[in-house]
This record gives sequence, C-alpha cells and structure tokens, in this order.
Amino acid sequence: MQETTKYVKTLALKLLHRYDSHISSKVVLLRGLRAGEQPFDRGGTPKGFTGLHGAAFLGCVGITVALLGENIRDMRATDFHGHTAVAWAARRGHEGVVRVLLERSEVSPDTPDTKYGRTPLLWAAQNGHEGVVRMLLERNDVNPEKTDKWSITPLYGAVVYGHEGVVRMLLERGSANHNTTDTGLGQTLFLRAIQSGHEGIVRIPLQRNHINLDQADEWGQTPLMCASKGGHEGIVRILLERNDVDPDEANKWGRTPLLQAAANGHKGITRVLLEGNDVRPDGADNWGQTSVPQAASNGRVGVVRMLLERNDAYPRKMDKCGRTPRSLAAQNGHQGVLGMMLKRKDANPGQPGKRIRRN
Repeated sequence: MQETTKYVKTLALKLLHRYDSHISSKVVLLRGLRAGEQPFDRGGTPKGFTGLHGAAFLGCVGITVALLGENIRDMRATDFHGHTAVAWAARRGHEGVVRVLLERSEVSPDTPDTKYGRTPLLWAAQNGHEGVVRMLLERNDVNPEKTDKWSITPLYGAVVYGHEGVVRMLLERGSANHNTTDTGLGQTLFLRAIQSGHEGIVRIPLQRNHINLDQADEWGQTPLMCASKGGHEGIVRILLERNDVDPDEANKWGRTPLLQAAANGHKGITRVLLEGNDVRPDGADNWGQTSVPQAASNGRVGVVRMLLERNDAYPRKMDKCGRTPRSLAAQNGHQGVLGMMLKRKDANPGQPGKRIRRN
C-alpha cells in the first residue's frame, strides 16, 4: 500500500505540475463551481489554477503536503477569480488541507478574492464549514469583520444561509452589533434571519441584550412584519411573547403584520395575530384595504372564511378605488372567495376599479 501511495503521488505531482492547462482541471471546475461562475479565459484555460489550487479544491491532504514538500508552488498565488489555495480549501470545507496550509508562514489566510472580495473566513462561514471557521478564528491575522464587495461580513453570510453553529461561533467574539444594518435595504442581521425563516438563529440574539426587536428597514418593515409575510409562524409566536414588539405597526404602505399574513394566506399567523387585543382587523393600508379585501383579492379562501366569522371584519367596506372584497374576488377570478361573498347579505358588490400595486 505504501508503494502504491508513493506511485500515485508521483503520477499526481507530474499531472499537477502544469495543472492550469490540463483538461482535468477544466472538468473539476465545471463540476464544482456555482452556476454563472466562469473559470476560463478566452482560450478556454483556467488561468492561474495551479496544482496546489487543485489539491485544495478536492481536499487531497497527502497531495497538498507533497506539493508543499517540493516547494515549487507559491502559496499566495491566485487563480482566475483571485482565490488562493487556502481560500479554495476553506470555501469547500476541507479542514485537513486548511490545517496543512495554515502551518506555512507564507500563507495569507485573510486575503480576499478579486471577483467577490470574500476572504477564506467569509467563504467558510457562508457555506457552514464550522471546523474551518474555528481554525481561522483562532488566528490573529484573520479579521472576522472584513466585508466583501457588497459589505457582507462572515456573520451576515452565516445568518442569511442559516448556519446556526457558525453564527454562535462568530457571536462569541463579542464584536458584532445585532442592530447594524447592511448598505442596501437597511436590514439588520436579526431581520435577515427572520426573512430566511431560520428560527434557531432568531433565538440566539434574543438571549442577548441591546437588540431592537422593532427596528425596521428602509421600507418600514419590522421583524414581525417580515415573519408574518413569509409565513414563519414559529418566529411570529416568539416575537409576540415580547413586550417590546408592536403587533400592529405598519410599513410605509400602511400594511401591518395582519395584512401581510392575510394577503399571503397564512391562516395560522392570521389566527395568532387576531388573538391579541392590540391588532385591528379593520385597520386599512394606504389604499384603504383591510385584511378581508387583502385576502379576497389574492383568493385566500381559508383566511377570508376565518375573518368573516368575526364581527369586526366589515366585508361591505370599500377601498379608495370603490372596490369591496366581493368585487376584488370577482375581478381576479377567485371563485371560492366569490362564492362565500355571494352567500352573505352584508357583502356589498362594489365596483371594478384600478388594480393596486402592492409591495
């Protein structure tokens, strides 16, 4: 077995000597990159993708050690997207290769690539590679707050993709501010976790102090509103247990969590919100639509039925365009809702009007 291993290494080293021009490197990259990533130059060559890159990409610890032993590879060399070998190993979660490379003083573990501006730590965090993240965080020459070209930090990437273990590790550093917003829509880490429906991650900052649970983004969307819109009932229940969350707060279009839940047909969330005394079923948005027309306009039969069982839903009420729930259901072809409305004596037929653009 030892002779076979040496023989295989000899063949591998011979192949990897000019790996950037070999067909096998092209095959590896085409099968391993994300959709839309273009690894080749105009000549069809993965420029700069060395044998060390290939070994790191595939997670071949023995070959990596052999290449480093020959000392014929620059460990800071970058490929077509500016990835170093340690960046590839971190991105793909190959802990053994990362460990071997980090033992070399020539390796720079905090170098961002040129395409995305992402460091090895950010790649590992975004992809949920806890072992690699732990190794990188133990080093003094790795900045856990370094951002990519879109101002995304390792913590932010881990939150968005739902990697709870990585999030906990990064938060233990104590340098992250939960209320810090991104540079796009002004959304906090907490709000992004809610949008993605990561209930486990949502619970983490709730165990800590100094987090604003009602902090809205640039559109006025609060965490509760986003959870209601996305259908994340478990998160809605968590937030409603707090005294510092306003369950009836509206965004810039006047839409409350109840209107979001009703419009999107989330029966469970609609029911939970209506159980509170501080939620108005007849509260209207900027176009004069309450929860009933919101649900009727989108054909949400179950939610409409639930609302009509109440005495405070008012199915005759017109919006600012003169439309009622009944006319909205008819206009949009929702026969189930229309059938319910036709059976009610208090369902005003209303009139057709302009379509309302919702957000």
